[in-house]
Amino acid sequence: PAPTTPQQTAEQPVVTTPNATNTSLALTALDTLPVKGRAPKTGYARTQFGDGWASINGCDTRNRILHRDLTDAVVSDDCKVMSGTLQDPYTGKVIMFQRGQTTSALVQIDHVVPLSNAWQTGAQLLAPEQREALANDPLELLAVDGAANQQKSDGDAATWLPSNKAFRCQYIARQIAVKQKYNLWVTPPEKQAMQGVLSKCPEQALPAEK
Repeated sequence: PAPTTPQQTAEQPVVTTPNATNTSLALTALDTLPVKGRAPKTGYARTQFGDGWASINGCDTRNRILHRDLTDAVVSDDCKVMSGTLQDPYTGKVIMFQRGQTTSALVQIDHVVPLSNAWQTGAQLLAPEQREALANDPLELLAVDGAANQQKSDGDAATWLPSNKAFRCQYIARQIAVKQKYNLWVTPPEKQAMQGVLSKCPEQALPAEK
């Protein structure tokens, strides 16, 4: 049967670390990122970041992230996540995930820094293996509501933020962590938007890599 999406909301709490060192604060990290205009999108293709999801020991990145982000995940012997419950960080909805031709897309894996944005803010200068690592990095990936992911498309912080306001600080902190890790820059409007979000949570820490 098709999964249901109850009109239940579950806002994510803002994760702050009162004793965080300055180097672990998102605002501090943001100030270390170069600020430049977007490079041309010329040459961008999804294949610049590898041919789809990478596979490790027969388990691809999509299923690894589903297993990480869903609760009560049921996993088959060949590493496919068959069902589970997603507390969607972008909308706050609770989504009952069921693997199937018409239902799998209800939960999608989002690149927190869209790959086209990454391409235009420094990733085209990375080696191909570095770009593939970025596209498959758990730091860069979240299981989210499919419709919200489609709405976001390749928008940066200046043009799209999660409707779940309680998650915005964590979302921006994750974008900053990815850009810092892969030597990407931010555009002036992007930085301004990030600062606006973080002004409401100045103690927001960068996410732990997992």
